[in-house]
Amino acid sequence: MNTTPNDYIVTTRPEPPRPRPRRWTWLFLVFLLVGAGGLWAQAGGGTNDAFNLNIGIGGLAEPGKVNIAIRIVFLMTLLTVAPSLIMLMTCFTRIVIVFSFLRNALSLQGVPANQIMVGFALFMTFFIMQPVYQKIDAEAIQPYSQGQLGGGAALEVAKGHLKDFMLRQARPRDVEFFVGLAKMGPTKVEDLPMTVVIPGFILSELRTGFQMGFLLFIPFILIDFVVAIVLMSLGLLFLPPVTISMPLKILLFVLVDGWTLVVQSLALSFGV
Repeated sequence: MNTTPNDYIVTTRPEPPRPRPRRWTWLFLVFLLVGAGGLWAQAGGGTNDAFNLNIGIGGLAEPGKVNIAIRIVFLMTLLTVAPSLIMLMTCFTRIVIVFSFLRNALSLQGVPANQIMVGFALFMTFFIMQPVYQKIDAEAIQPYSQGQLGGGAALEVAKGHLKDFMLRQARPRDVEFFVGLAKMGPTKVEDLPMTVVIPGFILSELRTGFQMGFLLFIPFILIDFVVAIVLMSLGLLFLPPVTISMPLKILLFVLVDGWTLVVQSLALSFGV
């Protein structure tokens, strides 16, 4: 049976309709642009324009808008570095240093994990700094929220409590070192600026953390030394001493309840 091309029936599927943006998506974009325009209008000095979107620096010719733009950039920069500043002004530095020394003394590279160590250090920081936080909340945050103190006065009260904590933990010679670098001359303790107190506190925390880490290394170094001597006396030079000493160090650390002793020593070092 002969067939011609006309005998074939070619069926083609119709193309599926392209998805159109849903109505709620457009509404969301409109509300987002309107809200951004309203915020920009309020920041620009309370103008009556409901929507004012400017991309670039051409609209910053007025001094008021330049001032607002600089404030926004400064605020974003401050929010970026705020976590690091808060950690450096608390007991977090010493705790993390001691934990790092402890992990190296046990010859453990990835156990406990960095997330666990940092998380545990954060919770210990909250626990140790709780009295300072309570004083700041009772004498600065609550009066400010109730309208009894202004923003500047509340900030000065909170800064005073935090400065007292740092000065109690910092060594006087470290603070005096930065006072000499600043060429301030004889200054009362209550008149010391934060630009001098914070570096002195960080330097003291680094020194104290390294001292506690050195004391943690001593018993584990003795174990490594004894294991190395025993292996050399037996002629097992091909066997790395770390392979034998690491389980012994972990066993000793567990038997003496090492984590509790380390945490207790850290808490007592801050006067808790």
